[in-house]
Amino acid sequence: YTQLGCTLSRMQQYKEAYEQHHRALTLRYHYLDFSHGLVAESLNYCAESLCALGRGGEGVPLAIHAAQIRKSLFGTSHPAYAHALSVLASCYHDVGRYLDACDCIEKCLGICGVAFQENHANNIPNLMNYGNVLRSTGDLAKARSVYQRAITIHELNFKEGQQARQLEICTTGVGDLTAEIEEMESPSMPNILCSTMPCSKKSSTTDLSVFGLAQKQLTADDIESKGTPLIVFTDIGRDVDDEMALVLLSSLKRKRLLNPIAVITTLSPQRDRAYLARGSLDTMGMADTPVGIGGRGGVADGVELEVYKANHTRPSTSIYGSGMKLVCEALESVPRKSAQLLCLASLSDVASFIEEHQDLFTSKVKEVVIMGGVMPMETGDSLTPDTAYNNNCDMPSAQFVYRKCLELGVPTVTLSRWAAYGCPIRPQLLDELAKTKHSVATNIRTMSKYSIDQLWNKVVLPSNHPRREKLPSRCDVKWFYKTFCGTEDTPTELNESIWTQVEKLNMYDPLAVLICDLSYRALHFNCKAKTVRGVRHIVVGTSEIDTGIRDPLSLYKEYSRLFVEALQASLHEPEMPLGSEKEPDMLLEETTKIMSTRSRAA
Repeated sequence: YTQLGCTLSRMQQYKEAYEQHHRALTLRYHYLDFSHGLVAESLNYCAESLCALGRGGEGVPLAIHAAQIRKSLFGTSHPAYAHALSVLASCYHDVGRYLDACDCIEKCLGICGVAFQENHANNIPNLMNYGNVLRSTGDLAKARSVYQRAITIHELNFKEGQQARQLEICTTGVGDLTAEIEEMESPSMPNILCSTMPCSKKSSTTDLSVFGLAQKQLTADDIESKGTPLIVFTDIGRDVDDEMALVLLSSLKRKRLLNPIAVITTLSPQRDRAYLARGSLDTMGMADTPVGIGGRGGVADGVELEVYKANHTRPSTSIYGSGMKLVCEALESVPRKSAQLLCLASLSDVASFIEEHQDLFTSKVKEVVIMGGVMPMETGDSLTPDTAYNNNCDMPSAQFVYRKCLELGVPTVTLSRWAAYGCPIRPQLLDELAKTKHSVATNIRTMSKYSIDQLWNKVVLPSNHPRREKLPSRCDVKWFYKTFCGTEDTPTELNESIWTQVEKLNMYDPLAVLICDLSYRALHFNCKAKTVRGVRHIVVGTSEIDTGIRDPLSLYKEYSRLFVEALQASLHEPEMPLGSEKEPDMLLEETTKIMSTRSRAA
């Protein structure tokens, strides 16, 4: 299958080539360990074929995993790793991430410059790729010189007629670039060349770094075909449910229910969180979703909270230095009253946006979805944020957002912690997801234990201890055991690690993603509504008794399936990997036991 795929690719029959390479990949998934070099080979070939078909966004996760495998097997100075970087560069180029493509291909050429002789024929495809990327960045003169270098190496290695198409592409490239440069140098276009800049010279701290990722104007038809435009505010890296939310979001994007048009990271160090978000989105097949750096999220200057580590974290030149500017550009690209804001973190950035761009907010946003909580809402015409963690990070901003949404007539949907308590997951589900071998899934499983232990070590501290950070005082040892261990009995001796006693985990943010889609909202959630000035505001989960979850087992089964589908689809896996002892459906019986106790935290 691999040989046939390569032959078809040389014949430019890329659809058929992908089909053959995918058959090889499926067999290698089945019979080989995911970390095997032949799996990486098939991932690369599939990514190359997808890129040639104009589906580079689908190729990015495959190329990233191929690069990770080859890096682990061969190290960072081996030509096999360089080739994986070249494929990844092609995929980034196809989705408009020109500067990320430039970064990858320059690393590739650096490795090949040491591994091969100066005029080795293996350098030609990489130089062709580099010239193509440079042309897209606007560095036409350098692109032409790179193509000319490829022609020179070709002439030194091949006789006339050998690798003729390769030579034809390079020669055509030089001719086209020469014509473009001459046109730009003409008196009628005196300033054009001044605006071009080598990709390596562009600063990653300015919004020039998103060259090639300009927001596209969306029409009503686009929304119908791609889903509701969604802007996500996240403190990813604080705990795993933000990244789980992105996994679920990728599944709903593939179903064309939600269309993420921007992801903003908040909570210091917000730049590090942006790097994690960028890598997570890329590995989940959302390389075309822009990421912006938000504010400190209510954290005092000089204080930086922890961001967990991940192999897929990516310091990227495609990240907006100003999250606020990205939000504005994203909303300006959508029709009136069509976008949702999804707040999975402190409301600081949303408050700043409303305050500075109120007209844009009221004209474009149809709904604000908040993972948080409000005080009992039976009386009065106000919604008052409660002591939920996201509110507690910056209470003045939380109060401002709710007040302005009520004043301006923008509907809100608040998903409370009670909803999450009403539909917990078993830790074993994370084991099942990790069997896909997807880097996000394996890291989530690892970091879940770490995050739970970190939370436990804060819970056991006195309520006024500074190391508790913004953790509400109600979150004590008794709360922890009720919430995660399914019991109100607390031991007399407290261990440093609590993971072995954990019976259930609460997925707050994935539920908030799911509730953004109206069909899932109607199917799985009981919503309490409050009408203020003719506008309906919704709260899901108002108490320990009223969690807002219609059928916990049905909801658990649904989002478990969505998680698995998202991870498999991004790796182009046909089914649950061989060796999976239990699929999510088979965990339902165990989950029923957990839920039947109905032991939830206050």
